[in-house]
Amino acid sequence: MKELFGTGVALVTPFNEDNTVDFQGLERLVNFQIDNGVNYLVVLGTTGEPATLTAEEKEQVKATIIKVNNGRLPLVIGIGGNNTMNVVNEIKTSDLSAFCAILSVSPYYNKPTQEGIYQHFKAISEASPLPVILYNVPGRTGRNFEPKTILRLANDFENIVAVKEAAGDMLQAMRIIQNKPADFMVISGDDMIALPMVLAGGVGVISVIGQGLPKDFSAMIQYGLDKNIDEANKLQYKIMDSIDYIFEECNPSGIKALLNKLNVCKNNVRLPLVAASFELQQKIDNFVENY
Repeated sequence: MKELFGTGVALVTPFNEDNTVDFQGLERLVNFQIDNGVNYLVVLGTTGEPATLTAEEKEQVKATIIKVNNGRLPLVIGIGGNNTMNVVNEIKTSDLSAFCAILSVSPYYNKPTQEGIYQHFKAISEASPLPVILYNVPGRTGRNFEPKTILRLANDFENIVAVKEAAGDMLQAMRIIQNKPADFMVISGDDMIALPMVLAGGVGVISVIGQGLPKDFSAMIQYGLDKNIDEANKLQYKIMDSIDYIFEECNPSGIKALLNKLNVCKNNVRLPLVAASFELQQKIDNFVENY
Protein backbone atom coordinates (compact mmCIF):
# COMPACT_ATOMS: atom_id res chain seq x y z
CA MET A 1 0.00 0.00 0.00
CA LYS A 2 2.70 2.49 -0.98
CA GLU A 3 -0.17 4.48 -2.54
CA LEU A 4 -0.98 5.73 0.97
CA PHE A 5 2.44 7.21 1.69
CA GLY A 6 2.76 10.99 1.60
CA THR A 7 -0.07 13.48 1.27
CA GLY A 8 -3.66 12.52 0.60
CA VAL A 9 -6.31 15.22 0.56
CA ALA A 10 -9.93 14.92 1.68
CA LEU A 11 -11.63 16.72 -1.20
CA VAL A 12 -14.43 19.19 -0.60
CA THR A 13 -17.59 19.09 -2.71
CA PRO A 14 -17.96 22.51 -4.38
CA PHE A 15 -21.45 24.02 -4.56
CA ASN A 16 -22.99 26.75 -6.71
CA GLU A 17 -24.97 29.68 -5.31
CA ASP A 18 -28.19 27.73 -5.94
CA ASN A 19 -26.88 24.83 -3.81
CA THR A 20 -26.31 22.49 -6.75
CA VAL A 21 -23.00 20.64 -7.06
CA ASP A 22 -20.41 22.73 -8.91
CA PHE A 23 -18.86 20.13 -11.19
CA GLN A 24 -16.63 22.65 -12.96
CA GLY A 25 -15.24 23.69 -9.57
CA LEU A 26 -14.73 20.02 -8.70
CA GLU A 27 -12.77 19.52 -11.92
CA ARG A 28 -10.56 22.54 -11.14
CA LEU A 29 -10.03 21.23 -7.60
CA VAL A 30 -8.89 17.78 -8.75
CA ASN A 31 -6.49 19.21 -11.33
CA PHE A 32 -5.14 21.68 -8.77
CA GLN A 33 -4.16 18.77 -6.53
CA ILE A 34 -2.58 16.72 -9.30
CA ASP A 35 -0.67 19.69 -10.71
CA ASN A 36 0.83 20.51 -7.31
CA GLY A 37 2.23 17.21 -6.11
CA VAL A 38 -0.45 15.59 -3.94
CA ASN A 39 0.00 11.81 -3.68
CA TYR A 40 -3.60 10.59 -3.53
CA LEU A 41 -7.20 11.82 -3.33
CA VAL A 42 -9.89 10.93 -0.80
CA VAL A 43 -13.36 10.99 -2.32
CA LEU A 44 -16.47 11.66 -0.20
CA GLY A 45 -14.68 11.81 3.11
CA THR A 46 -16.44 13.85 5.79
CA THR A 47 -14.86 17.05 4.41
CA GLY A 48 -16.81 16.38 1.21
CA GLU A 49 -20.13 16.90 3.08
CA PRO A 50 -21.55 13.48 2.07
CA ALA A 51 -24.17 13.72 4.82
CA THR A 52 -25.89 16.45 2.77
CA LEU A 53 -25.54 14.82 -0.66
CA THR A 54 -28.21 12.66 -2.25
CA ALA A 55 -27.32 9.18 -3.43
CA GLU A 56 -27.45 10.44 -7.02
CA GLU A 57 -25.15 13.37 -6.24
CA LYS A 58 -22.64 11.06 -4.56
CA GLU A 59 -22.48 8.92 -7.69
CA GLN A 60 -22.05 12.03 -9.86
CA VAL A 61 -19.26 13.35 -7.63
CA LYS A 62 -17.47 9.99 -7.74
CA ALA A 63 -17.85 9.73 -11.51
CA THR A 64 -16.55 13.27 -12.05
CA ILE A 65 -13.46 12.75 -9.91
CA ILE A 66 -12.70 9.38 -11.53
CA LYS A 67 -13.03 10.92 -15.01
CA VAL A 68 -10.93 14.01 -14.30
CA ASN A 69 -8.28 12.05 -12.42
CA ASN A 70 -8.03 9.61 -15.33
CA GLY A 71 -5.85 7.22 -13.38
CA ARG A 72 -3.21 9.81 -12.53
CA LEU A 73 -3.43 9.45 -8.74
CA PRO A 74 -4.67 6.67 -6.44
CA LEU A 75 -8.20 7.23 -5.14
CA VAL A 76 -9.58 6.36 -1.69
CA ILE A 77 -13.35 6.25 -1.13
CA GLY A 78 -15.04 7.28 2.10
CA ILE A 79 -17.70 4.79 3.20
CA GLY A 80 -18.71 5.00 6.83
CA GLY A 81 -21.55 5.64 9.22
CA ASN A 82 -23.21 4.69 12.46
CA ASN A 83 -25.43 1.94 11.05
CA THR A 84 -23.16 -1.06 10.49
CA MET A 85 -25.60 -2.91 8.23
CA ASN A 86 -25.99 0.12 5.96
CA VAL A 87 -22.21 0.57 5.70
CA VAL A 88 -21.73 -3.11 4.86
CA ASN A 89 -24.52 -2.95 2.27
CA GLU A 90 -23.00 0.13 0.63
CA ILE A 91 -19.63 -1.60 0.39
CA LYS A 92 -21.19 -4.72 -1.12
CA THR A 93 -23.32 -2.85 -3.68
CA SER A 94 -20.87 -0.14 -4.79
CA ASP A 95 -18.58 -0.25 -7.81
CA LEU A 96 -15.20 0.11 -6.12
CA SER A 97 -13.05 -0.73 -9.13
CA ALA A 98 -11.56 2.79 -9.37
CA PHE A 99 -10.40 2.87 -5.74
CA CYS A 100 -7.39 1.45 -3.91
CA ALA A 101 -8.86 1.55 -0.38
CA ILE A 102 -11.88 2.42 1.78
CA LEU A 103 -11.67 5.07 4.50
CA SER A 104 -14.28 4.34 7.18
CA VAL A 105 -14.99 6.62 10.11
CA SER A 106 -15.62 5.22 13.57
CA PRO A 107 -19.37 5.22 14.38
CA TYR A 108 -20.59 8.62 15.52
CA TYR A 109 -23.42 9.67 17.88
CA ASN A 110 -24.18 6.10 19.08
CA LYS A 111 -21.05 6.17 21.30
CA PRO A 112 -20.44 2.39 21.18
CA THR A 113 -18.08 0.62 23.55
CA GLN A 114 -14.64 -0.43 22.30
CA GLU A 115 -16.09 -3.90 21.70
CA GLY A 116 -18.87 -2.33 19.62
CA ILE A 117 -16.30 -0.42 17.55
CA TYR A 118 -14.31 -3.64 17.07
CA GLN A 119 -17.38 -5.59 15.90
CA HIS A 120 -18.38 -2.72 13.55
CA PHE A 121 -15.02 -2.84 11.78
CA LYS A 122 -14.92 -6.64 11.85
CA ALA A 123 -18.12 -6.59 9.79
CA ILE A 124 -16.65 -3.99 7.42
CA SER A 125 -13.43 -5.97 7.01
CA GLU A 126 -15.33 -9.15 6.19
CA ALA A 127 -17.46 -7.32 3.60
CA SER A 128 -14.75 -5.25 1.93
CA PRO A 129 -12.97 -6.33 -1.26
CA LEU A 130 -10.51 -3.46 -0.69
CA PRO A 131 -8.02 -2.58 2.03
CA VAL A 132 -9.64 -0.63 4.88
CA ILE A 133 -8.34 2.52 6.59
CA LEU A 134 -9.78 3.03 10.07
CA TYR A 135 -10.62 6.64 10.94
CA ASN A 136 -10.47 7.95 14.49
CA VAL A 137 -11.82 11.46 15.00
CA PRO A 138 -13.27 11.61 18.53
CA GLY A 139 -13.98 15.34 18.31
CA ARG A 140 -16.70 14.47 15.80
CA THR A 141 -17.73 10.96 16.81
CA GLY A 142 -17.97 11.46 20.57
CA ARG A 143 -15.92 8.34 21.30
CA ASN A 144 -12.18 7.78 21.14
CA PHE A 145 -11.05 4.78 19.08
CA GLU A 146 -8.55 3.55 21.63
CA PRO A 147 -5.10 2.28 20.59
CA LYS A 148 -5.81 -1.18 22.02
CA THR A 149 -8.85 -1.52 19.73
CA ILE A 150 -6.99 -0.20 16.68
CA LEU A 151 -4.12 -2.61 17.32
CA ARG A 152 -6.49 -5.52 17.91
CA LEU A 153 -8.12 -4.91 14.52
CA ALA A 154 -4.73 -4.42 12.85
CA ASN A 155 -3.58 -7.79 14.15
CA ASP A 156 -6.82 -9.67 13.47
CA PHE A 157 -7.63 -8.60 9.89
CA GLU A 158 -5.15 -8.52 7.02
CA ASN A 159 -7.19 -6.07 4.97
CA ILE A 160 -7.27 -3.47 7.77
CA VAL A 161 -4.07 -1.76 6.68
CA ALA A 162 -4.00 1.70 8.27
CA VAL A 163 -5.55 4.20 10.64
CA LYS A 164 -6.23 7.85 9.99
CA GLU A 165 -5.51 9.12 13.50
CA ALA A 166 -7.17 12.47 14.19
CA ALA A 167 -7.45 12.59 17.97
CA GLY A 168 -4.87 15.40 18.05
CA ASP A 169 -2.95 13.43 20.66
CA MET A 170 0.71 12.81 19.82
CA LEU A 171 1.16 10.36 22.69
CA GLN A 172 -1.74 8.26 21.46
CA ALA A 173 -0.33 8.28 17.93
CA MET A 174 3.08 7.24 19.25
CA ARG A 175 1.56 4.36 21.24
CA ILE A 176 -0.03 3.03 18.05
CA ILE A 177 3.22 3.43 16.09
CA GLN A 178 5.18 1.77 18.90
CA ASN A 179 3.02 -1.35 19.04
CA LYS A 180 1.58 -1.77 15.54
CA PRO A 181 2.31 -4.66 13.18
CA ALA A 182 5.24 -3.87 10.88
CA ASP A 183 3.12 -3.31 7.76
CA PHE A 184 0.29 -1.37 9.44
CA MET A 185 0.32 2.33 8.58
CA VAL A 186 -0.42 5.32 10.80
CA ILE A 187 -1.70 8.31 8.83
CA SER A 188 -2.22 11.68 10.45
CA GLY A 189 -5.73 13.10 10.29
CA ASP A 190 -4.69 16.29 12.08
CA ASP A 191 -2.97 18.87 9.87
CA MET A 192 -1.26 20.69 12.71
CA ILE A 193 0.63 17.63 13.98
CA ALA A 194 1.00 15.79 10.68
CA LEU A 195 4.72 16.55 10.47
CA PRO A 196 5.50 15.43 14.05
CA MET A 197 3.55 12.22 13.43
CA VAL A 198 5.55 11.52 10.26
CA LEU A 199 8.80 12.16 12.11
CA ALA A 200 7.63 9.74 14.83
CA GLY A 201 7.05 6.97 12.30
CA GLY A 202 3.79 7.77 10.50
CA VAL A 203 3.56 7.39 6.72
CA GLY A 204 1.83 10.66 5.88
CA VAL A 205 -1.44 12.52 6.19
CA ILE A 206 -4.98 12.76 4.90
CA SER A 207 -5.24 16.52 4.93
CA VAL A 208 -7.73 19.35 4.68
CA ILE A 209 -5.31 22.29 4.31
CA GLY A 210 -3.34 20.21 1.82
CA GLN A 211 -5.90 20.87 -0.90
CA GLY A 212 -5.56 24.62 -0.41
CA LEU A 213 -1.74 24.66 -0.23
CA PRO A 214 -0.97 21.39 -2.04
CA LYS A 215 2.53 22.17 -3.29
CA ASP A 216 4.05 23.27 0.02
CA PHE A 217 2.09 20.93 2.25
CA SER A 218 3.00 17.91 0.13
CA ALA A 219 6.63 19.04 0.09
CA MET A 220 6.60 19.40 3.88
CA ILE A 221 5.36 15.84 4.36
CA GLN A 222 7.89 14.48 1.87
CA TYR A 223 10.69 16.34 3.66
CA GLY A 224 9.46 14.71 6.87
CA LEU A 225 9.49 11.24 5.31
CA ASP A 226 13.01 11.94 4.03
CA LYS A 227 14.03 13.15 7.53
CA ASN A 228 14.98 16.55 6.11
CA ILE A 229 13.82 18.22 9.31
CA ASP A 230 15.09 21.75 8.68
CA GLU A 231 13.27 22.15 5.38
CA ALA A 232 10.15 20.46 6.76
CA ASN A 233 10.04 22.82 9.74
CA LYS A 234 10.37 25.89 7.50
CA LEU A 235 7.20 24.89 5.69
CA GLN A 236 5.43 23.84 8.89
CA TYR A 237 5.82 27.30 10.39
CA LYS A 238 4.97 29.00 7.11
CA ILE A 239 1.68 27.07 6.86
CA MET A 240 0.63 26.89 10.54
CA ASP A 241 -1.57 29.99 10.78
CA SER A 242 -3.70 28.84 7.86
CA ILE A 243 -4.50 25.60 9.69
CA ASP A 244 -5.82 27.58 12.65
CA TYR A 245 -7.93 29.71 10.32
CA ILE A 246 -9.57 26.93 8.33
CA PHE A 247 -10.76 25.18 11.49
CA GLU A 248 -11.70 28.35 13.39
CA GLU A 249 -15.41 28.10 12.56
CA CYS A 250 -16.10 24.71 11.00
CA ASN A 251 -14.83 22.31 8.37
CA PRO A 252 -15.19 22.58 5.39
CA SER A 253 -16.35 26.20 5.59
CA GLY A 254 -12.80 27.37 6.33
CA ILE A 255 -11.03 25.46 3.58
CA LYS A 256 -13.71 26.50 1.09
CA ALA A 257 -13.03 30.13 2.05
CA LEU A 258 -9.36 29.56 1.20
CA LEU A 259 -10.21 27.81 -2.07
CA ASN A 260 -12.57 30.67 -2.89
CA LYS A 261 -9.69 33.14 -2.48
CA LEU A 262 -7.60 30.98 -4.83
CA ASN A 263 -10.45 30.94 -7.41
CA VAL A 264 -10.59 27.15 -7.31
CA CYS A 265 -14.20 26.92 -6.13
CA LYS A 266 -16.80 28.99 -4.30
CA ASN A 267 -17.17 29.11 -0.52
CA ASN A 268 -20.73 27.73 -0.48
CA VAL A 269 -21.66 24.94 1.95
CA ARG A 270 -24.95 23.20 2.67
CA LEU A 271 -26.98 23.61 5.84
CA PRO A 272 -26.60 23.02 8.70
CA LEU A 273 -23.16 24.44 7.88
CA VAL A 274 -22.86 28.09 6.89
CA ALA A 275 -20.17 29.86 4.92
CA ALA A 276 -17.19 31.39 6.69
CA SER A 277 -17.95 34.73 8.32
CA PHE A 278 -16.77 37.93 6.67
CA GLU A 279 -14.16 38.32 9.40
CA LEU A 280 -12.74 34.85 8.83
CA GLN A 281 -12.76 35.27 5.05
CA GLN A 282 -10.76 38.48 5.52
CA LYS A 283 -8.18 36.71 7.69
CA ILE A 284 -7.83 33.94 5.15
CA ASP A 285 -7.61 36.43 2.27
CA ASN A 286 -4.85 38.33 4.07
CA PHE A 287 -2.96 35.12 4.76
CA VAL A 288 -3.08 34.10 1.10
CA GLU A 289 -2.06 37.55 -0.11
CA ASN A 290 0.98 37.55 2.17
CA TYR A 291 1.88 33.88 1.77
